Amino acid sequence: MSATVLIIDDDRELCALLSDFLSLEGFQTSAVHDGAESVKHCRTHTYDAIVLDIMLPGLQGLDVLRQLRQFIATPILMLTARGEDTDRILGLELGADDYLPKPCNPRELSARLRAILRRGHMSSMPNSAQRIEAGQTCIDPASRSATFGGVDLHLTSAEFGVLQLLAGNAGHVVDKETLSQQALGRALSAYDRSIDVHVSKIRKKFAVLGGEELIISVRGVGYQFRLNSWDV
Repeated sequence: MSATVLIIDDDRELCALLSDFLSLEGFQTSAVHDGAESVKHCRTHTYDAIVLDIMLPGLQGLDVLRQLRQFIATPILMLTARGEDTDRILGLELGADDYLPKPCNPRELSARLRAILRRGHMSSMPNSAQRIEAGQTCIDPASRSATFGGVDLHLTSAEFGVLQLLAGNAGHVVDKETLSQQALGRALSAYDRSIDVHVSKIRKKFAVLGGEELIISVRGVGYQFRLNSWDV
């Protein structure tokens, strides 16, 4: 069965263009053109991925994202105005999995969606990855969930991919290029802060449960997941 994608964008012509292209790429697409309506729609309909425009009439895209993350974990890819780094960072902090600047190349959108969906598909395959236990942190690829001290960290798809790679290499530094390639499914581009924002979000979720400083920065290289004295 082909993957289902919801496009939330008030530009009907663009939605039609993206839908036509994605359909040729094997996706089943639907579209909603209003922010508030999209939230209601997602309460009764499920999709494999969502493409969300930040600039929406009425209920803005970031508000839509905030509300959606209260009840669904579906991977969300944002469409942002080119050069609007603040919106991109805020979107990632609110739980978006990836972003693309508008106007976007339909081929790149398709590639990004496939990367997002591939992460979830590979982790759900039998024996696709081993369960990881690093101190009080436990990562289960089968259910795509992570816990600390037995408490669910409630990670987004992208956050899970980043933590899985870091914890799987506990004690070793993982560079940002590797994190981007393997956790996000795309090459690291210049000035791309996606990995930094995802790591920051993961740190905050650990900190709430008492897991401070589990992920440390290695200046100019990347990040390291470490086992602190209270973890063992």
